[in-house]
Amino acid sequence: MRVSDNTNFGLVRETINRTKGRMEKLQTQSATLKKVNTPSDDPVGSSKILEIRTDKVNNEQFLMNAKLAEAQLNNSETALSELADIVVRAKEIALQQASGASANDETRLAVAEEITQMYQSAIGTANRRIGDRYVFGGYKTDQPPVTVDGKYVGDDGQMMVEVGRDVFIAMNIPGHEAFNTNPGVESRPADMGESPELQMRAGNRAPASYSANGQPAKGAGAIGPQAENVNVFEELQNLRIGLLTSDTDTIRNTLERFDLIHGRLNSMRAKIGSRVNGLQTMTQSLERQNITNAQLGSHLEDADMAQVVSDLAKEETVFRSALQSSNKLLQPTLMEFLK
Repeated sequence: MRVSDNTNFGLVRETINRTKGRMEKLQTQSATLKKVNTPSDDPVGSSKILEIRTDKVNNEQFLMNAKLAEAQLNNSETALSELADIVVRAKEIALQQASGASANDETRLAVAEEITQMYQSAIGTANRRIGDRYVFGGYKTDQPPVTVDGKYVGDDGQMMVEVGRDVFIAMNIPGHEAFNTNPGVESRPADMGESPELQMRAGNRAPASYSANGQPAKGAGAIGPQAENVNVFEELQNLRIGLLTSDTDTIRNTLERFDLIHGRLNSMRAKIGSRVNGLQTMTQSLERQNITNAQLGSHLEDADMAQVVSDLAKEETVFRSALQSSNKLLQPTLMEFLK
């Protein structure tokens, strides 16, 4: 059987090109330290690598959101702690000046100035801000939430921040909740003539029991009067007025209310603490996920350099052998043409 020169030449060329292609791929892996440089190298692995990179970008944004929320919550907790200290000091003054045996008109008039300074400090603390954003204003972060006369002009909006896939945490405490012991009292509608469903939604009464004819059962009705709302700034002003007028009854009335305010502030601080703990847990989870994704991505994408160098040396040997074989195979002579 006669084999033409074109067949020999095509076979040699195909062998050399195939060997050179493998060498080029190995040299690229050696230069980039990656075994997947184009999607055609590993379509399934490339898809997984893109998913890992997307998760990494998302997790970095989630971590940034969590750090921002934690910073704002920590500043809010610090501000509430300062307010709690002010309330404690105000109660100490009220205790000292509530009795006629331990105080008189002159001492009350003297400490009234301290209450004035404490009131101004409380206003400044309530108007705490991070950068150009006020902490306790709700959605109204571009203006002070509390006026100089102690009136809250912010709203009750809670800014939700995404710290994980479909995981949202409020990064602020509205001042309406922090500075009042029962903030919903003023805004709740009266329960006269309302249906039981509306009364339950408003929180004004317990669900009533009904008889078969649709009338309220005996003994069913409202729980009772709601607790009054106590505002920290109003109470400081009440104490100041009581000291200026030497009204011991007014001074004594502030004692229990300061306890309510202090309890409310501690409750808000505990609420912030639980959110910060949740943020820290989420942050640790995201960091562990990033480490796991990095390990998986390295396994899919990074090249085994020892294997690459070994394969490259082997392909070089094959390439040299192919060149030597082709040199002997493709030596046309006059006798070869005459056959």
